[in-house]
Amino acid sequence: MIRATLAEIAAMIPGAGFDGRHADVAIAGAGRDSREELSGRLFVPLIGERFDGHDFAAEARRRGAAATLWQRGRGEPPEGLPAVFVEDTLEALQQLAAAWRRRLPVKVIGVTGSCGKTSTKDMIHAALSSVHRVHKTTGNLNNHIGLPLSILEMAEDAEFAVLEMGMSGEGEIAALSSIAAPDAAVITNIGEAHLLQLGSREAIARAKFEITAGLKEDGAFICNGDEPLLARLVDREAGRLPKTVVRFGLSPDNDYFPADVAVSPEGTRFSAARGDGGEPIRDLFVPLPGRHNALNAMAAVAVARLFGVPEDRLRAGLAAMKPTGMRSETLRAASGAVLINDAYNASPTAMKAALALLEELPCRGRKIAVLGDMLELGEAGESLHRDVGAGIDPEGIDHVLTYGGLAAYIAEECLPRFGDGRVEAYRDKEALAERLKRLAGPDDLVLFKASRGMRLEEVIQALL
Repeated sequence: MIRATLAEIAAMIPGAGFDGRHADVAIAGAGRDSREELSGRLFVPLIGERFDGHDFAAEARRRGAAATLWQRGRGEPPEGLPAVFVEDTLEALQQLAAAWRRRLPVKVIGVTGSCGKTSTKDMIHAALSSVHRVHKTTGNLNNHIGLPLSILEMAEDAEFAVLEMGMSGEGEIAALSSIAAPDAAVITNIGEAHLLQLGSREAIARAKFEITAGLKEDGAFICNGDEPLLARLVDREAGRLPKTVVRFGLSPDNDYFPADVAVSPEGTRFSAARGDGGEPIRDLFVPLPGRHNALNAMAAVAVARLFGVPEDRLRAGLAAMKPTGMRSETLRAASGAVLINDAYNASPTAMKAALALLEELPCRGRKIAVLGDMLELGEAGESLHRDVGAGIDPEGIDHVLTYGGLAAYIAEECLPRFGDGRVEAYRDKEALAERLKRLAGPDDLVLFKASRGMRLEEVIQALL
């Protein structure tokens, strides 16, 4: 984590000021939540639409904060809490993180994409950690606040940092990339998430491509080579991209593509084949089920090989990865049914991949899909939900249960092909949970997929 004196902190933030009597106050780490332990940390009071972090500075001091950023014009900081005075605390946080990142001899891997970026981040971290000391974004701290805080938590002896970058609109990833200054940038895919904000997949692709804004000239750009939107951007922006461009995907035309894929509830076994005809990297395993996870692993393979990770260490690292929760997480219900919790988020692309996984997994009993609303799709919401429903195979999946107003369109599309008794639409979580308690038996396999805002994990908890 960041370790510096108050004077050094102020020097990293343009235009910052402080009381010289506090120049030698030592800072170790930073935090924005006054409800958490802040011993020795720099408190960062951010301002939102309905809150002002400056109101909680006294509590931060009681929690052990050694000093605070303080936005000019917000009164005076609490007695006994040294302050670095800035024009804007959020901007100051970002400037501090950028300065700290550039002080450290760390190689940064930036990861973005419409879906799969957290799992890909975890895989890259696992692969590099087999040889190096690696920091990574914790949880989902991938936005304009979370990424700077994640950087400030980075140890001084970290050799690599794997940083996830999310967005909701244009310009956001460019700002994150400029802070992180990645040595390698990864784009997993281009989906439909954020259609509401951006209007088209083309606009989403351009927004994700912003990860190259801070990419070092001698760095590497790693992207999904099966996506035409990315291919066009690579061709158009070739003059400002680094020489090293690595493509992964399902097609053999890519530099890396998965082969010999075998899926089980415990995970996915595969090889990383090479488009140049070179010897594949065989017998790889990740503890996440699904062919889409073998595809995501190709990005991790590409990063690992670029930075010299030997094949045996790559193999061991991927097998030992610790996935972030609610990403193809396998649980056991009280009834004995196997539950696949993939309910952290959803887009049409991700939901189709999850349904393909459900069809592919071996199961002695029935396969049940529990699908909730996919949010932030704008005017295309109804049609995209209907498209998902139209693609569900009644021969591969036994029951479809939906939750939410938009997901009801999935049920409508399924009903004529599945028949009565196999498709049900719910608006009440308790009723859905009670139905699943009766329906899902010890030999059954149940998939849960929805956008985060639907909180489908509450249904899962009722089944455990």
